[in-house]
Amino acid sequence: MSQTTTVQSQASMAGFRTPEQEQAARGRGVAPAHELALEDINPLNAHLFRENRWHGYFERLRREDPVHLNEIETAGRYWSVVKYDDIKAVSSDWETFSSAEGITLGFRVGSDAPNMMQLGSRPPFISQDPPTQTEQRKTVRPAVAPRNLAKLEPLIRERTVQVLDALPAGETFDWVDRVSIELTTLMLATLFDFPLEDRRKLTRWSDVVFAIPEPGGVVESGEQKRAELIECLQYFSQLWDDRRRKPGDDLISMLAHGEATRDMSAAEHLGNVLLLIVGGNDTTRNTMSGSVYSLTHRFPEQFEKLVANPGLMRNMVSEVIRWQTPLSYMRRTATRDCELRGRPIRKHDQLLMWYVSANRDEDVFANGDVLDIERPNASRHLSFGYGIHFCMGSRLAELQLRVLWEEILSRFERIEVQEEPSRTFSSFVNGYTRLPVVIRRK
Repeated sequence: MSQTTTVQSQASMAGFRTPEQEQAARGRGVAPAHELALEDINPLNAHLFRENRWHGYFERLRREDPVHLNEIETAGRYWSVVKYDDIKAVSSDWETFSSAEGITLGFRVGSDAPNMMQLGSRPPFISQDPPTQTEQRKTVRPAVAPRNLAKLEPLIRERTVQVLDALPAGETFDWVDRVSIELTTLMLATLFDFPLEDRRKLTRWSDVVFAIPEPGGVVESGEQKRAELIECLQYFSQLWDDRRRKPGDDLISMLAHGEATRDMSAAEHLGNVLLLIVGGNDTTRNTMSGSVYSLTHRFPEQFEKLVANPGLMRNMVSEVIRWQTPLSYMRRTATRDCELRGRPIRKHDQLLMWYVSANRDEDVFANGDVLDIERPNASRHLSFGYGIHFCMGSRLAELQLRVLWEEILSRFERIEVQEEPSRTFSSFVNGYTRLPVVIRRK
């Protein structure tokens, strides 16, 4: 079977309605959490996130039902795990709670519906358990090792300065497009040794992977989504061939020549590449946007604290990442019958570890909805996950955010948000699609 045919068969979405699509269709006009019966609460609703109304749902679940069962026809039984310590416990027990079935809510076990992140016979390493997960992860870890980050910092700073200095003062522009996307896409292109002139393709493919088809949305149909992922596969197939012949020190070369990954097909490699694109693009991009929105608009007194004491920079970075939580949840699947907080988890049940909720758990973070750059335990957030799947790009993300704000403070008197941001239509990616601002230079 050709690589293109493999993707067409694996990613043929037209005949399927994903669990998230099903919930989105039901979710328009959903009532506030306090008006619903407990059994009717389902936080897996993209409308709640696009409208920024998810907080009350998780607050109620943390208080009344921290391991909460829902069931829908396409996905079967799935549990929302919303407390900090419970999520750490699930993350720590990969033998009972496996990643092998996928990282987002999937179809009922036994369904022949496609897994969008598994385009070949082997899933990406985020959807694997040890020892395979460990071996594949080692292949690309050198790219984000401390020694390499030290080499990257001057380039990150140079590009940040160029982007910020090119912004129009006194005019409204979209911070998401002009700054957050541009900086993260430039970084991804560097890590992949990807042609800079095509770098916006990386952003597009990242958006497409988890997009819910809807009229006027990121993609309008399953057919469009499939076609764009095929384009992505074809583009990277050419890069695989180039790097196999002439390797460099980029991520694609590492995958093409790594002992644990070199025998994979291009379609199988693409699962890992999409993972790296989403991990390096969605998370950093949305935290960059969230930092401007929170510091300069929602909690401007925190911006003044940072201006007065730049020594708070590193803690601010941790606190913004906690407050934003750019990926809302990750999924695990039970490998056996077990219990969590006394609730009966069956083999094959899915568990959604809601990081957005854990990072606001009242037992760990006081006033968690508030951004506090002096928060003493900000670095304990779970935005990067926990355990064997802890985000290996976490230090790079922190570095990019720190450099951005060091350069912002050196040249801008203030950043003025002009209207509320537009948000991503997804319960998985907690992000922004548009943030109009005006900058005032010093």
